[in-house]
Amino acid sequence: MSVSASQAIVQPKILRSKLFWISLLYFSEGFPLGLFFDLFPVYFRQQGVELAKIGLLSLLGLSWTLKFLWAPLIDFTRRHRYWMAAADVGMGLVMIVCAREAGFGPWVWFAIGAFTALSATNDIAIDGYTIEQLDKRELGLANGFRIGFYRVGMLAAGVLLWFSDVFGWTATYGFAAILFFLIGAVSLMAPKEPARPLRDAPSSLRGELSALAQQPLLIVALILFIAGLLWPVLGALDIAWLKPFKSAWWFKGGAPVGLILLSAWLFTRGIRGQSETVSNAAASGPMFGAIVSLLNKKHALLLIGFILIFKLADSSIGFMIKPFWVDSGFTNTQIGLVSVNLGLGLSIAGGILGGWYTDRVGIFRALWVLGLWQALSNLGYVVAAFIVPHAAQGTDIALAHQALMYSASAIESFTGGLGTAAFLAFLMAIVDKSRATTEYAILSSIFAFSRSIAGWAGGIGAQELGYAYYFLLTFVLAFPAYALLPWIRSILATSEERRT
Repeated sequence: MSVSASQAIVQPKILRSKLFWISLLYFSEGFPLGLFFDLFPVYFRQQGVELAKIGLLSLLGLSWTLKFLWAPLIDFTRRHRYWMAAADVGMGLVMIVCAREAGFGPWVWFAIGAFTALSATNDIAIDGYTIEQLDKRELGLANGFRIGFYRVGMLAAGVLLWFSDVFGWTATYGFAAILFFLIGAVSLMAPKEPARPLRDAPSSLRGELSALAQQPLLIVALILFIAGLLWPVLGALDIAWLKPFKSAWWFKGGAPVGLILLSAWLFTRGIRGQSETVSNAAASGPMFGAIVSLLNKKHALLLIGFILIFKLADSSIGFMIKPFWVDSGFTNTQIGLVSVNLGLGLSIAGGILGGWYTDRVGIFRALWVLGLWQALSNLGYVVAAFIVPHAAQGTDIALAHQALMYSASAIESFTGGLGTAAFLAFLMAIVDKSRATTEYAILSSIFAFSRSIAGWAGGIGAQELGYAYYFLLTFVLAFPAYALLPWIRSILATSEERRT
């Protein structure tokens, strides 16, 4: 048997192994998020906790937004598997605390705060590990499985709600703890991280700070960039003097977006005229090097803009779909059993198909083709909003209207998976593998930031325009990103050259 023939036999096994670990790890990444948003609120409400206090717990979810702050530590140590295992064990211990305690004392804030910080740490380690394991040609399909099993993990948290009705909360938290411990143990068995590509002229912390001190404009740019990403914290905090401004469009969206884009512009100006030694020292530093490297990428300003707006159509409609179902008369059972479960299966299928297509035709082509299909799916809800009348929940709904709503939901879920697979492959492709953990944490924070702004704006848009015209507006929002595609092609080409 020839060498090429033997490689053809071995390769599928290697590929399946990678997909297995991606499936398991992203299940473990989605599961804690489902616990936080689905299980904890129900548990505390059943304990008689006031809605206002339950709402305040959402502040602890800011760990997922702020995770880029400690990503450099994980990048520096690079023991991804050990970070994953430690985070899973830590979350399992929190489940044991919840199983033993009751009520709503100070322990709740500490326990759930630790839980979300550990979950965010797990996300950082898993994302960095995955990027380092995958070849560029595998990014599409891998992200398809990633999307699917992440959603399965979130759904598993919902299944625990049923488990709590049958066996009680103590057994439910105990079962969750066992699951976390098992995932942590299995994580240690994952393949070892490959050899990391060396960075050019890595600098010490002292060298990095010295380089930054020589150019104050770079320091200002870094401060503005971090301030923009941290801006959602101000909106979540209960600060009296900020309350009059929190509902203003410029506070929610204009100010933070402006800070991020201004930082990129200042950086491009500040880096000009600097010696190559100063630039390399700042970009390869252990503390801010990843941010400097990101802002120093070719067309950095346009790259950040593209990340902010590419999924805008999908994010903007997503937060308003379930309220539209409610206002159209559908019951919670109909929404949950048909819309949510059917949507889960179709989004998984869309993610896998979108990943396969991305690997087949390349990331750039997949971005604009699958992004277009993702945008076109919004028109299904436009048609439904014009035809299906508003009604009280539980009202008999005509079969034709039910078919229209379920069709719109199916198309939106499937094409959402298509577009997400291509977009995540793009984010993974443009990071520097030598600092993939930190760079991807920053890029995902920018994306999460844009998603939160879209959700806030969606409520105002649907209220002022009505569902039909707002859904039509979300379709239009898909196209500004297409104007940036020529520069995105250049960024992808540069990233590919760096990897080869």
